[in-house]
Amino acid sequence: MSTITRRIFPAIAIAGTMMLVASGCVAGENATASDTSKDDAAATGEWSSDTLSIDFATYNPLSLVIRDQGILEEILGDDVDVEWVQSAGSNKANELLRSGSIDVGSTAGSAALLARANGSPIQVIDIFSQPEWSAIVVGPDSDITSVEDLAGKSVAATKGTDPYFFLLQSLEEAGLSVDDVEVQNLQHADGRAALDGGSVDAWAGLDPIMAAAEVESGDRLIYRNVDFNTYGFLNATEDFIENHADLAQAVVDAYEQAREWALENPDETAALLAEVAGIDIEVAKTVITERSNLDVSGIPGDDQVAVLEKIAPVLVDSGDVQGGKDSVDKALDSIVNATFAEKAVGGE
Repeated sequence: MSTITRRIFPAIAIAGTMMLVASGCVAGENATASDTSKDDAAATGEWSSDTLSIDFATYNPLSLVIRDQGILEEILGDDVDVEWVQSAGSNKANELLRSGSIDVGSTAGSAALLARANGSPIQVIDIFSQPEWSAIVVGPDSDITSVEDLAGKSVAATKGTDPYFFLLQSLEEAGLSVDDVEVQNLQHADGRAALDGGSVDAWAGLDPIMAAAEVESGDRLIYRNVDFNTYGFLNATEDFIENHADLAQAVVDAYEQAREWALENPDETAALLAEVAGIDIEVAKTVITERSNLDVSGIPGDDQVAVLEKIAPVLVDSGDVQGGKDSVDKALDSIVNATFAEKAVGGE
C-alpha cells in the first residue's frame, strides 16, 4: 500500500478553476457546488478538520482524476492536508474505513453492503461508476469453457469484493454452490498470478488487472454478466458524515467535477489509468470505454438498492454475514445517504 500526501501547485490550481467552470454544476446563482463548500467553511471560519484521508484505486477512475489534478486540494485550499491512500480492492478499502485509516473509500456496492451488514458504520455518499468489472477468467489453454465446468476446480477470488460475489451468483445460476469449488482467497493481482502460474484453474477477475491478463497472458473470459456487477460506491463512515459534513460535501463535489472531465476526456482518463495501473494504453482504453460506465448519476438511491436486493440472498447464503438476513435487511434500509450527491448534482 502506498500513501501520498499532495499539496496544490499554481498550475494545478488554474486547471482546477477551469474545471469548475467547465463542470456546469450550479449551486445557486452563478456558483459551483465546490463554491458552496467553500462558503460553508467560510461561514464557520474554518473547515471542520485540518486533515482528510481518502483512497484512490485503479478500479475507480474518478479517484485517479481527482488525485492527479489536485481537485480536492483546490477546493479545500491550504487549510486541509489531503492524504491519499491506495486501496488494492474493496475489501482493503473496507478495512481502512473500519480502522479509521481513511475517511472516505471506494468499493463495489456488494462489498459496502457486506461491510455494513457486519457492523461497519458506513454509508454510500456518491456513485462513481456502473461498471462491468468482473468476469470468470481461465488460462489460454484451459479446457474450462463454462461455469458448470468449474465443479471440483480451484478458483481464485478476493472475498468481500464484487468478483467474489460475481462468482457466487455465477455458480448459483449454473446450479452449483461455493461448496462445489475450492475458493482460493487471494487479492486480485495475486489471483491473476495464481492463474497464470497454474496453481488455480480459474479466477474471478477484476479490471483493469483482468483486461491486462487478456492481452498480456491470453487469458479468456468464459463468463460475463453485467447484471452480476454492482455499482461503484463511494463510502464514508457515519462519524465522518456527522462531524465533517463540510469535508464530505467537498469530496462529492470533487467527484462530480472529475466525472464531467472524464466523460469529456476519455483518452486522457485512459492514459492516467494506464500510468497508475502500469498497463498498456490500449488495455486502459478498453476498461474506460467498454467496461466503465462513468456516465451515471452520482446520486445513490433506488437503482443501487435494487441491485443490492438481488445480491442480498446470495450474500446471506454465503454465511459471510453475522446476523444473517436481519443484518442484511437493516443494512439495505440504511446504507444510502444521498444528501451530498443531491447537492453536488442538483445544486440544492
